Amino acid sequence: MQTEGQKKAVAKYQAKLDSIKVWIPKGEREKYKTHAERCGKSLNALIVELLDSDIARSKEAEQNANNQR
Repeated sequence: MQTEGQKKAVAKYQAKLDSIKVWIPKGEREKYKTHAERCGKSLNALIVELLDSDIARSKEAEQNANNQR
């Protein structure tokens, strides 16, 4: 059970974050969680890393396309 101080600390930390919900096919969560653990990351950290990497690749591809014009 959390103390009041712990609850306040968690609330203060979470106030700095946005939350999203991802819908996946039933039964797939464990597969994704296991993969993340094999990568030494939490499922959340892996999802964020993959999204950031994809965004960076998209930006790079866009810049390369603009430079070829």
